[in-house]
Amino acid sequence: MTVSRETVLKQAAERNVEFVSLQYTDIVGMVKNVTIPISELPDCLDHGVWFDGSSLEGFARVAESDMYLVPDLETFAIIPWDEAAGFVTARMICDVQTPEGKPFAGDPRYALRRALDAAQRMGMTFYVGPEVEFFLFRAGPDGRPALIPHDVAGYFDATTDAATHIRRRMVRALSAFGIEVEATHHEGALGQHEIDLRHTEGLRAADHLVTTRATLKAVAQHHNLYATFMPKPIAHLNGNGLHMHLSLADATSGKNLFFDAHDPYSISKLARHFIAGLLAHARGMIAVLAPLVNSYKRLVPGFEAPVYLIWGRTNRAQLVRVPRISTNRPQSARVELRCADPSCNPYLALAVILAAGLDGIRRELPLPPPVEEDLFEVDLRARQFDVLPSTLGVALEELQRDEVITETLGPHILERFVEARAREWEEYSHSISQWELDRYLPTY
Repeated sequence: MTVSRETVLKQAAERNVEFVSLQYTDIVGMVKNVTIPISELPDCLDHGVWFDGSSLEGFARVAESDMYLVPDLETFAIIPWDEAAGFVTARMICDVQTPEGKPFAGDPRYALRRALDAAQRMGMTFYVGPEVEFFLFRAGPDGRPALIPHDVAGYFDATTDAATHIRRRMVRALSAFGIEVEATHHEGALGQHEIDLRHTEGLRAADHLVTTRATLKAVAQHHNLYATFMPKPIAHLNGNGLHMHLSLADATSGKNLFFDAHDPYSISKLARHFIAGLLAHARGMIAVLAPLVNSYKRLVPGFEAPVYLIWGRTNRAQLVRVPRISTNRPQSARVELRCADPSCNPYLALAVILAAGLDGIRRELPLPPPVEEDLFEVDLRARQFDVLPSTLGVALEELQRDEVITETLGPHILERFVEARAREWEEYSHSISQWELDRYLPTY
């Protein structure tokens, strides 16, 4: 249901809102914020709020600095931790526009909107159900986050899980933003947790992911803990993934287009083309899905993270997994992409994922046979499969070679994204690690 200007103003008055936080993300996915007093909200809803885009690295150059934040009325919500602190603050996620009232080409949310529009023109609606993994760490003696896990529990443990009530408070806080949680549990590593969000339309899924990261950090901080979405904070433990459950529905009827009861995996021909598109563009889009130097410390064999460009149902090494579904629940038919991590910009990540899948559908790309044996154990056969890039540097090269992914991002975002991440890769490549000092200094 479309939310009107009058509805937002009425809700703000009923909840005694004092401030409104206008949020948007920069190209690398960091949440930015402009706060206005409630007296400015009517004018904001009518005309937007000006800000200087050139003040953000990689967002806009000085020559194109004048930008306007235009709130998405459906994202109006009360920030629960501000309310507990005595300030009634509402949150609204914004689109970024130029002074001429046109979408700004550097706005990640606009990049996703373009991809979703392409799906709509094909008669389809994109749905996403994310699984968000994160660690809860204690602070060190200096008060800074330290690699001290909050508990010693393992996968689905109950008796040693010290964060059960913390996760429940996180779910409660998410519900204040209208975000539905399907499940939450302890993950496999010490201090690691997972919260699974209910599937929703693509733009809302990205909004929810941005909000979820901020919410989980705020709740953790309230308990004197630090929630991190860093892909691989501890070398010998599993890293944080962002598994995406993906499906396409008929834009008119809402029917799930991925289901086929006669297929061995219960997926349709269209779904198979979609998976083929994901596999074909995996190397080109991984820099967007796993954007940090640290991301590639997670994407290695042996830690239940995907490495090989394969698909199937049971293999921990699969890039794409097809969950088993009940034939009397065709609406739950979906595919799970396992290579993204929660440090990504959700808007850009979902834009390139959708573009890759749609390219597979348009070109009717053939899907190779599934691989079900554990390639972590069958190393010789694993060598015949293509693999994801092993470093951010290689991933950025692959990104710039993939025309479908670069076109989806657009030249503005592509240039600034590559510039920011290439600078990070260069700094890392030139740094001297403790491992190198320990390994070489005593010998050479």
